Amino acid sequence: MRIGLQQLSATRGAGLTGTETGEPAGGAQRVGNRALFGGLVLLTAVTVLLDMWSGDELRLVPLLVVVPALVSVFGTIRQTVGVASWIMVVAVASRLVTGGTFWDITSSVVFTVLACFLGVGACALRIRHATEIARLRSAAVALQRQILRPLPIVTDQVVAHGTYAPIEEDRLVGGDIYEVVSSPYGTRVIIGDVQGKGLAAIGAGFAVLGAFREAAIREPTLTGVVDALEDAVARHNTFSAQTGEIERFVTALVLGFDGDGRVQAVNCGHLPPRLLHDGVARPVPLRRTSVPLGLAELGSEARVTEWLDLPSGATLLMFTDGVTEARDAAGAFYPLDARLGHWAHQGPRELLDALHQDLEEFSDGVRRDDIAVLAVGWTPSGGVPRPEGPDRGARRAAEAFSRG
Repeated sequence: MRIGLQQLSATRGAGLTGTETGEPAGGAQRVGNRALFGGLVLLTAVTVLLDMWSGDELRLVPLLVVVPALVSVFGTIRQTVGVASWIMVVAVASRLVTGGTFWDITSSVVFTVLACFLGVGACALRIRHATEIARLRSAAVALQRQILRPLPIVTDQVVAHGTYAPIEEDRLVGGDIYEVVSSPYGTRVIIGDVQGKGLAAIGAGFAVLGAFREAAIREPTLTGVVDALEDAVARHNTFSAQTGEIERFVTALVLGFDGDGRVQAVNCGHLPPRLLHDGVARPVPLRRTSVPLGLAELGSEARVTEWLDLPSGATLLMFTDGVTEARDAAGAFYPLDARLGHWAHQGPRELLDALHQDLEEFSDGVRRDDIAVLAVGWTPSGGVPRPEGPDRGARRAAEAFSRG
């Protein structure tokens, strides 16, 4: 399931409104009153006719008591009460017409009323539970907006479109992370993948994101930013060890855009990006790949910066291994480079849409890992109005960090 952050927020918000007004949960459309009660009348008529035809040997009208329970699964409280009232009238009237001893009639009426009330109660509990779930999801969306910003993100140097999809349908945030920060030193971009899954992996992702947002503004060099990320993962692993959690590492690709078509890159064990330009898609060679964040002690060399050329109108595609490790029914991996050539002439948004649809068809909707994709385009001078010098707000933030 693809989750665009802006679409997700709108969907979750709509779900909350629906449950609070008594609508069915889960995005299902409420059955219209006319259709519901038209079907109820038809079902009642058929049941009564069959009951009359079967005679005293088989009584079918009492079986109608299951109808309120069925309606409670998808209907509103008002609909369930209406159906239960109708069934009580029909069932009690039928029992009085057929006659019997006082205790037979009384027990039948009591059973009918009790069954109908249980159906209404089940409907009320279902809607209450759905409302609580919707409120929790709404709170999660608000939290997610503070963790992963909605895309696209526009700065003076780049325009970043993207797609984010956690592997678990009910989890809004997974182990894949991304961020775009405008700083006095240009635009800094990160995409990363935390080892493992679950809440512990998400915690490591939070640590990296928080450190990146601070260091991207404070540190004048890209290697300084990466060193701050390494320290954040090391501190997080120390805390995790104290609480009994396993230590984790994070693969990350950190880029710096200066607005002149030159891009700095520090690759910490992440997949290299792809460059799409003039209808051609090709891998970007990164020859100085270092160890992932959190494993600096195992590396023999310090992390260094590489320089890339990003032509005007080109798109730099960054992604996590949820894309390249997607598999089809036969177990074959997704051929990303072969497929990108078909969409290299398209814009970033169209490219992401085509990639998402092709991934879904290739894997038959079965994903084994989170997916994060960023399509970053360089904004040449004059493409988007930007000041001559660094952003004043970013400069003030950098000065505040330096004083702190």
